[in-house]
Amino acid sequence: MERQTHQIDASGKIAGRIASEIAVLLQGKNKATYQPNVDGGDIVEVSNVAKLKFSGKKLEQKMYHRASGYPGGIKSKNLQQRMEEDPGKLFRDMVRNMLPKNKLRANMIKRLIIK
Repeated sequence: MERQTHQIDASGKIAGRIASEIAVLLQGKNKATYQPNVDGGDIVEVSNVAKLKFSGKKLEQKMYHRASGYPGGIKSKNLQQRMEEDPGKLFRDMVRNMLPKNKLRANMIKRLIIK
């Protein structure tokens, strides 16, 4: 199987729309030989992730939560705080959640290169 390399410039594009396009490329759904049980996707290189756009008031209102497991151990951040910390990690998480939740997902997300 031969994998192509797709180079995508993310500056000025809507985050969710470009993340779903990348998920399709990583799965190989754009190919005629697509099979859901075979990892036949391509390599995707994304640049300018820090210049992504978000529609509406998502930067202030969208919240991400994580819990330590202890009482009162929930920690929350909004989208703007996560973008300031590490936009690459945020975008990788967005694409990862759009991939199928099975054994193939780990190898698919390894082919996402964020510059």
